[in-house]
Amino acid sequence: MSYDPDQPSYNKPISPRQFIWNTPEERAAGINNDLKVAARRYLCPNCGREFSLFQSRAIACKYCPKADQNCPNVRCPYCDKEYPIKGFIVPDNNPGAKADQVHMTNYAQTVFNRFSDSYNRR
Repeated sequence: MSYDPDQPSYNKPISPRQFIWNTPEERAAGINNDLKVAARRYLCPNCGREFSLFQSRAIACKYCPKADQNCPNVRCPYCDKEYPIKGFIVPDNNPGAKADQVHMTNYAQTVFNRFSDSYNRR
């Protein structure tokens, strides 16, 4: 998968290093580019449903053994089809594409680990 000019603009891959406007309220709440990219909605090319990297990691990848091993894929929580993060979530045609892929994988994993540490204690 790579950039398609016919895709709706919200479905185009975006680099977390790219400038994304944050309102003063978003900045005050700690919202940054990583969060916006991970929470951004993308269309599954297979089933046409929308999902985000967070949804994929929380639902479709929850019990996968590769989920906490820097998996380079994203999985649709509706049809279970898997796509590479590079070219789907982040662009695959820029010099930092591999770094963007690893960065977003690590970011999502850190968020889920932090959540698990905070709320899954018995």
